[in-house]
Amino acid sequence: MGDIMKDYNVGDLVSEFLHQIDVKDVFGVVSVHNIPMLDAIGRRNHIRMIPARGEMGAGHMADGYARAHNGLGVVFTSTGPGAANVAGAIVESRFAGSSVLHFTGQTATENLDKNQGTVHDVPNQLGMLSSISKEAIRIDDENEALEKLIYACKIALTPPKGPVSIEIPIDIQRKKIKRPALLDTISLPHINGELGDTKSLDKIENYIKSSKRKIIWVGNGAKFATEEVNLFIKMGFAVVTSTQGRGVVSETNKMCLGAFNAVPLIEEFYKTLDLMLVVGSRLRGHETRDMSLELPKKLVQIDIDPSAKNRTYKTNQFHCGDAKKVLAELAKRLAGKISVDNEWIDEVSDLKNQIYLDYKNMLGAYKDFPEIIRNILPKEGKWVRDVTISNSMWGNRMMYVNEPTENIYPVGAAIGPGMALAIGAAIASEGKKTIAMCGDGGFMLNLPDLWTASETNCDVVFLVMNDNGYGVIKHIQDSMYGGRKFFADLMGPNFEDLAKVAKMKYKKIDYAKDLEKVLKEAVNFDGPVLVEVNVASVGEMPRYFAPPPHALKK
Repeated sequence: MGDIMKDYNVGDLVSEFLHQIDVKDVFGVVSVHNIPMLDAIGRRNHIRMIPARGEMGAGHMADGYARAHNGLGVVFTSTGPGAANVAGAIVESRFAGSSVLHFTGQTATENLDKNQGTVHDVPNQLGMLSSISKEAIRIDDENEALEKLIYACKIALTPPKGPVSIEIPIDIQRKKIKRPALLDTISLPHINGELGDTKSLDKIENYIKSSKRKIIWVGNGAKFATEEVNLFIKMGFAVVTSTQGRGVVSETNKMCLGAFNAVPLIEEFYKTLDLMLVVGSRLRGHETRDMSLELPKKLVQIDIDPSAKNRTYKTNQFHCGDAKKVLAELAKRLAGKISVDNEWIDEVSDLKNQIYLDYKNMLGAYKDFPEIIRNILPKEGKWVRDVTISNSMWGNRMMYVNEPTENIYPVGAAIGPGMALAIGAAIASEGKKTIAMCGDGGFMLNLPDLWTASETNCDVVFLVMNDNGYGVIKHIQDSMYGGRKFFADLMGPNFEDLAKVAKMKYKKIDYAKDLEKVLKEAVNFDGPVLVEVNVASVGEMPRYFAPPPHALKK
């Protein structure tokens, strides 16, 4: 420790800061422009650095890690090409509202912003990172380093949460400094959400009192308002969620319609409602058919982000405030003032059962997959998905989730993050099982990180739905392009050989009846397991894709 203190530099400060705020694991790729920071992590040995095989995978791992434990994820990249490589993962964490700190190096201060073609230098890297991150910060003065690190954490953790990029020139990382005494008492900033305008709450209270058939639409912004949403259920509210809002209340609750927010039966149901209370959801186009989904005429929105007002749907009342605090205040005001109609509760419960059965009957050979996986995935396990035809059909809806950190998927709808998200989630959830459903096409996009899974022995089952191509794209081509499947077929590896080379166990499912037996065996193994589902022999997924309204316009 004496040598460390003697030569204490900004790289040491970064390492110690992360340790002091209780970061246990970080992800990344070591490179010439981040060595001082990673060298400090290695020397101090307080934090586990997980070397990914590429920056994009590292970024997705940090994102999955953040979501799985509702905390910070941290990724290290080099400058220039390395920072560019992580961009897709930063975009996804921005979509998902994940608190990710992205540390990147930069060329030396004397060469900054001069376009001199120094190693890894790219024009306006900070501008690139600013365009995809919630905020991008450059530490160009060693004496301001700790202040800016604290600020970056605060921004990442303040709702709406998101990734923050921190750029530190290589010479600044090496600068010797006096260890700040503040490090001894530092901790993660506690973010206090605001209740908001009480007059606005008065109006919402009156809307609720005057309504009988009420539903609350819960999104990512209300992810951890479980107790408060349950109070609204007790007052007779039905619940529907965005895909990111799944698990706020257990989807086994008879008043919770889960993420079936846009199926025909639900859309008809919406027409009969007096009030929809939208909490922490953008009502984004992906889940409302590009805002063509007909919602109840009386629409009230609660969101911490003032820019959410009328962004997608015009509302009768918009309230800017913290979801948890606002719901708690409204529940307190309404306690004992709302009568609950048992017939209404039965109606919602019956609707839920009907939707589930209709959906199940549509899935053909895959109709039992959600229930089997749910029964096998241990309590507190993680349900991670990539964008696959299986996830679009049933992974995002049919398999019940019971709490928010169970539910991890690419919110930005990119094909490919699933494997890396699962590795990060599994590492954050040490001792708990992760099941990651990926398509073969998406799985191959981050294939080298299979060795990261093997090297860390993370407890994940990769359930690869192998249909020899991009199944989602093929369904779109069938629906809109006359079945012309240009460029969607892919030659893939022999997955058994791949698992062998990556030093992990392998299982194969050729028939639906084999899923339960094979998956039970896979879950009981320690470490990563690759389970291949042969879609050609199990059976095709039914057609699901409906073109968005804009695609139908001539």
